[in-house]
Amino acid sequence: MTFTHMRIAKPVTDLELTCRMYCDGLGLQKIAAFHDHDGFSGVMVGDPALPWHIEFTHCHAHAVQPAHTAEDLLVLYYPDTQEAGVRCEMMMKAGFCEVKSFNPYWAVQGKTFADRDGYRVVIQNRDWSST
Repeated sequence: MTFTHMRIAKPVTDLELTCRMYCDGLGLQKIAAFHDHDGFSGVMVGDPALPWHIEFTHCHAHAVQPAHTAEDLLVLYYPDTQEAGVRCEMMMKAGFCEVKSFNPYWAVQGKTFADRDGYRVVIQNRDWSST
């Protein structure tokens, strides 16, 4: 049996700001949240129609600093050029910063953005294929 849903979890420094950035920049929505569950609070953003979402967490007991590298990427594929361009504009308006891709492959048909904690998102202007 295969899994039915995927959650990508990341610690952040500001839950509400991060939630707003990803919702505004990627067109996602807040689909769930929890407060002070065993010392952690969190918010989940996604689209109820998709089999994945992103969870952002904050630990109240001790600071968990976001730890990322230039190759830790969330890559989203937009085959339509106009839609990819609009999404890139929305990312900038939402507070993401465009950054140089560490791997030049992502710059050929895409743009890389970083959120306030340094997590990177690639808007890739192409269709995804496993071949």
